[in-house]
Amino acid sequence: MARAGYDPREMANMFKTIQAEGGSSGPEWLSSHPDPGNRYNSIVKEASMLRIEGNANTGQFQSVKARLGGMSPAYTAEQIAKGQARSGTSSTSSTSSSRNTGRIERRSVTVEPPSSQFRTHSPASFLRVSVPANWRDLPSSDSQTYAPDSGYVETEGGQSAFTHGVQIGVAQGGSGNLQRDTDQLVQTFARSNPELASAGRARSETIGGRTGITTPLSNISDVTGEREYVSVSTAQLRDGSLLYIIGVAPQVEAGTYEQVFRKVRQSVRITE
Repeated sequence: MARAGYDPREMANMFKTIQAEGGSSGPEWLSSHPDPGNRYNSIVKEASMLRIEGNANTGQFQSVKARLGGMSPAYTAEQIAKGQARSGTSSTSSTSSSRNTGRIERRSVTVEPPSSQFRTHSPASFLRVSVPANWRDLPSSDSQTYAPDSGYVETEGGQSAFTHGVQIGVAQGGSGNLQRDTDQLVQTFARSNPELASAGRARSETIGGRTGITTPLSNISDVTGEREYVSVSTAQLRDGSLLYIIGVAPQVEAGTYEQVFRKVRQSVRITE
């Protein structure tokens, strides 16, 4: 940046603006620019040792800036989430399979029972987790989903939903209090899932060798229109962010799948 004529300190201000506008409590699975906690000060310190060469504020720059300024505002994360039928908040979110309505037609879903054999995956360099061998690995921009065939729906528009399986992600910007951060995460999910409700008491549970919390919830599936069981399990990472594991299954199959979800949680290995 300095060699191109830009003040590298503005990069620190950019991250500050992103944090102020985007908030710090929403899920940010494997963000390409995670904040270690001292990012702003580190960038400013590094920038002070550089010499700005030339002037990037050319006529071409002003032309591009004016062109971008005339474009429509980009969608916010909340607008994108709503447009994708709550994708990335809960595994029960609907997907669009109709070009006219933007909604999928509710359907009956039949999936193969979870395999008794488990396969280990590494969704992140610091994380290992094992899931039934007949569940597919379905990465997305802000989370990792493992679901059986027929339990996952994807459309031409790139929207997705699943009725059986687990979703793993990281919510950045925690307060350091596991219970408070878990409550806030659940509230975030509930804002885009109005049918989400408590289905019992939260309980303490060891996840990846750390103190964790599992919260049982209930929701209405946009795919089937039937009630489904949702378990949200959380544990804190060293930087204060929150690892979450969401298990989803139809309510009538909750007993079977909760055993599977428990095995998944017990398999978690965190090496940060």
